Amino acid sequence: MIQCFFVSDLHGKIDRYKKLFHSIEAEKPQAVFLGGDLLPSGLKSITSGFKSNEEFINKVLISGFLDLKNALGQEFPRVFLILGNDDGKAEEDIFIEAQKIGIWEYIHNKMTIFKSHNIYGYSYVPPTPFLLKDWERYDVSRYVDPGCVPPEEGYRTFPEKKDDIIYSTIQEDLNKLVAGGDLNKALFLFHTPPYKTNLDRAALDGKMIEHVPLDVHVGSIAVQRFLEANQPLLSLHGHIHESARITGSWEDKIGSTFLFTAAHDGPELALVRFDLARPEVHSRELI
Repeated sequence: MIQCFFVSDLHGKIDRYKKLFHSIEAEKPQAVFLGGDLLPSGLKSITSGFKSNEEFINKVLISGFLDLKNALGQEFPRVFLILGNDDGKAEEDIFIEAQKIGIWEYIHNKMTIFKSHNIYGYSYVPPTPFLLKDWERYDVSRYVDPGCVPPEEGYRTFPEKKDDIIYSTIQEDLNKLVAGGDLNKALFLFHTPPYKTNLDRAALDGKMIEHVPLDVHVGSIAVQRFLEANQPLLSLHGHIHESARITGSWEDKIGSTFLFTAAHDGPELALVRFDLARPEVHSRELI
């Protein structure tokens, strides 16, 4: 048995982190996966009582995981994390630097190995209606859904060349990320869910823009096609908070690939537990 935890979209809520830290200390999983949208943003960083996201990272995340590491010793889990579209890329360097003290592994656009499984991370999402664009990419083409803002518009906390923004796609990124890799036992940690699944259903029913009905499925076509073609063991997702409530399910499958989301639109922490050796053994608890 390889007991694992998965959480996502905590959005800087301190009570959720306290529940996560308590569960890790009590149950001692072998690995913990954090799927992005980890930080307060905008007005949330003010109302949370922290002057900046950097202060939040230091006082809540780094301090919390370091306390756990000191308490658990050899039983401290491997911690894998990525950022999400509501997290500023300007904070990325802090997460990378914190790896040096052994509290987590930042795996956006990277591969690492855990218990003979290749572990991949990827933060980008398709274009959204939101204006923070650090972690947005065109999906399979330069098409943008009605109501969404192109990635080259909006604002960024970290500079990127306009040509790189315009001519990059999630589809191309994923092909480069896994080139030559063994995906049979692989686990993917995405922020975006795949298109047309139980995991990407937005509350857009009956909504229209200029008489065009909006697609209620807002996940990534590139991720959907990638999973269909490669059939990794397991794929973890977040981003669309209301999807599990609307569809009635926080899980799905594409072929033989298990799909889980830990996004949740209630106040609780959604804690997904799974056995990496047997992913059919899994559960979700709202704490």
